[in-house]
Amino acid sequence: MRKLDKLVFLWVGACTALTCLLGLITHTVQAATLPAGFSESVAFSGLTQPTTVRFSPDGRVFVAEKSGLIKVFANLSATTPTIFHDLRTNVHNFWDRGLMGLELHPNFPTIPYVYVVYTYDKDPSNPQVPRWGTPGATSDGCPNPPGATSDGCVVSGRLSQLELSSGSNISTGTEIVLVEGWGQQYPSHTIDTVMFGPDGALYASAGDGASFSFADYGQDGNPLNPLGDTPVGIGGVQTPPTAEGGATRAQSLRRVNGPAVLNGTIIRVDPFTGAALADNPLFSSADPNARRIVGYGFRNPFRFTFRPGTNEVWIGDVGWNTWEEIDRIPNPLTSLVHNFGWPCYEGPNRQASYDAINLNICETLYAMAGGHTAPYFAYSHNQPVVAGETCPTGSSGITGLAFNQGGTYPASYQGALFFADYSRQCIWSMFIGANGLPDPATKGTFVAGAAGPVDLQIGPGGDLFYVDFTGGAIRRIQYTSGNQAPNVVIQATPLAGALPLNVTFDGSASSDPNAGDTLTYSWDLNGDGLFGDAITAQTSFIYTQANLYNVRLKVTDNHGASNIESISIKAADRALHETSTIGSSAVVAIASCWFRRLWLTATRHRSPSACSSREKPSCC
Repeated sequence: MRKLDKLVFLWVGACTALTCLLGLITHTVQAATLPAGFSESVAFSGLTQPTTVRFSPDGRVFVAEKSGLIKVFANLSATTPTIFHDLRTNVHNFWDRGLMGLELHPNFPTIPYVYVVYTYDKDPSNPQVPRWGTPGATSDGCPNPPGATSDGCVVSGRLSQLELSSGSNISTGTEIVLVEGWGQQYPSHTIDTVMFGPDGALYASAGDGASFSFADYGQDGNPLNPLGDTPVGIGGVQTPPTAEGGATRAQSLRRVNGPAVLNGTIIRVDPFTGAALADNPLFSSADPNARRIVGYGFRNPFRFTFRPGTNEVWIGDVGWNTWEEIDRIPNPLTSLVHNFGWPCYEGPNRQASYDAINLNICETLYAMAGGHTAPYFAYSHNQPVVAGETCPTGSSGITGLAFNQGGTYPASYQGALFFADYSRQCIWSMFIGANGLPDPATKGTFVAGAAGPVDLQIGPGGDLFYVDFTGGAIRRIQYTSGNQAPNVVIQATPLAGALPLNVTFDGSASSDPNAGDTLTYSWDLNGDGLFGDAITAQTSFIYTQANLYNVRLKVTDNHGASNIESISIKAADRALHETSTIGSSAVVAIASCWFRRLWLTATRHRSPSACSSREKPSCC
């Protein structure tokens, strides 16, 4: 995954330094572009950095937030959630780190278990006290020293089971830890997804825990090699060609000596004990971690899913400088445990930076016939996924996978694979080919301008839902062969300022896909979840109390179809900075420059020489 929290943190800092430039100009939020007959709506809003969503058979909807909060909505019509469980003290919510995965037992709520994977902020001398964060805090840090990108703040990861309290929407408060490990030195490529397979086993994924800014083989840290990677141990100096630390943890099954670690792997475990299952391919190993692993050699397998009707595992692996991958494990129970090659390979090619180091762990893989499993599909950061599309190129991060399973979507979408990219703000479809598998030759742009997608799930009605991390929402994509919902566009000026803050809103750019339809408007201006604060396309509101307001506009056509869009307004109790004297065109240019630079740094898809974490921010 991309460095989402770093982006938010740096942009807030940049906003203050640049006199909150976006607050000086009109900001527009508008609907995404979808194929004819499809429309997008907001199912839930008002969330804070949501990371994943799961739908219970009884209608409840569970949402994980990056901070460690788990919220539950009673049904799709509910507007206010209940806090199911609070893991914020345990979770290290910093950059990529946080609560990233959530899953319900397939027989939930009859079997009342909820599963989570998260970055565990542990003090080795006192496990009850966070090492880097603060008890109960929503956001955590990494002090300097050791520094996030210098020596790194060492943490671990957890796969845990929570239990629903009978007759309620809250947990019993007890956390049962199933697996603990995944040592992470740097705050990137961290804990990812947890999901039940069709075989009833519990699967989980995690990244390599290595640096994003240099070719990391374990050469940094204070003490050096703080996770004790082979062959030198904690405090030892890792040197080529024998080094087996850093990103090479993803190849730990091939270490000359030392135990396997879970970094850069997919594991398959018993959902009640966390132990490897007896039919796992490496169950006969004396190493308990090796027994759990059913796929390895991933950089950051942020999201994975299963193809319906099969045991196939489909993985979205976030790349470094060049490639994003969709990987496929045809059967996780075969004797061959697939190795997808990171860091020796990225996409279909050798990874140049690691190849140049001449590490034994890579050189032996290069020499091994059939040792590396190539991606099922990979796309270059510098190329569009679909020729001629409006989705941008450059920074990339694959962040969601889901298979269509019927519902109301057209027959051509049956069995199609949807995949998302947070950086490009797009979702694509890949239709099935003659062999029944998704065919890369059939890929098409499904949602252009998607709002911060970090998770894709098939929900009620067979509709595709996605988690909007930046907008704090869960969005739903529906198909209607007749009347379609309006496209909502909000313009707001300014986005932020000191009290009293007078903001002008304009929804008149909203439109309807059906010719001749008329639109009505209803605003929630004070963020209380209730519409009707204004019923005209254009309106204004004066904010007199400091807060972050989630303003929503509901647009309804004359056939009753409606859609909702939201925008955040920050009202501060004092001026954030004196007003700049530069012209509006310069404001736009500087804001755009800073945002692009911060995004490129946050998403770490620049070579170390082009975008080092130690550089002074400037326009890329």
